[in-house]
Amino acid sequence: MSGLLLLGLGMVLNVFALASAPLTVVQPIGAIALVVTTVVNSREHKLTMNRPTVLAIISCMVGSAAFVLMAINVTGEQHLVNNAEALLIEMILAVVVVVFGILVLLFRHKLGAFFYIVGAGVLFGFVAVLVRTIAIAILNFEVQDWKSLPWIALAAVVVAGLLGSYFVQTAYSKGPPDLVIAGLTVIDPMVGIAIGISILGELRPDVPAVLAILMVVAAVLAIIGVVALSRHHPDVLERKAKARHSQKMSHKDA
Repeated sequence: MSGLLLLGLGMVLNVFALASAPLTVVQPIGAIALVVTTVVNSREHKLTMNRPTVLAIISCMVGSAAFVLMAINVTGEQHLVNNAEALLIEMILAVVVVVFGILVLLFRHKLGAFFYIVGAGVLFGFVAVLVRTIAIAILNFEVQDWKSLPWIALAAVVVAGLLGSYFVQTAYSKGPPDLVIAGLTVIDPMVGIAIGISILGELRPDVPAVLAILMVVAAVLAIIGVVALSRHHPDVLERKAKARHSQKMSHKDA
C-alpha cells in the first residue's frame, strides 16, 4: 500500500514537472530510480552484485545524467504542443499500441522480460508527451473552454498507460526489478526525447555538432548499460541456470 501511495505521489510530481519544463530535460531524471531500486532489491534478496552488473548500472547512470546535463543547455524556450503535433503523436501511438497488442496475442508465451520492458518504455514515452499536453491545457484551462481540452490525448493516455502497466508487471514477473527499472529509465526518456526533438522542436537550432555527438554517445552508453544488465544481473543468471537445469531434467525423464 505504501508503494502505491508513493507511485501516486510520483505521478503527480511528474505531471507538474512535465508541465513546467521540456521533455528533453524532465524525462532522463528518472535515472535516480535505478540507484534506489538496485540498493533496495539487493538488500531485500541478499544479492551480491557482480562486477558486470555494477558496471552496467554505472553505465546507465552516467549516460542518463550526462544526457540531462547537456540537454539543459540546448533546449529552447517553453514549447506548447499545437493540435497538429498532438494529432500526429496520437496517430503514431495508435499504431504502436496495435503492433504491441498483436505481438502479445500471437507470441505471449515466447516473449521474455526484455520485450515487455521495451514495450513499456515505448508506451510510457508517448504517455509522458501526451501528459505534458494535457497538463499544459489544464493549467491554462478556463471553464468556458472545456470542449477544447485534449480529450483524445486523455483517452490515448488511459489506453497506453494500462497496456504499459500490464507490460511492466509482466516484466517484473519475468526478470529482476533492477533490469525493469533500468530499461524504463533509458527507453522511456529516449522515446520522449526523440518525440520532443523530432516533432515538438524542443532543441535550439544552433546546437553545436560536438555537443550533439556527445549527447548521442551518452544515450548509447545508457542503452549499453541496460543490455549488459539484461545479460549479467545475478537474478538473470540464476533464472537461466534454473531453466537449463529444468531442461536437463526433462531430457533425462524423456
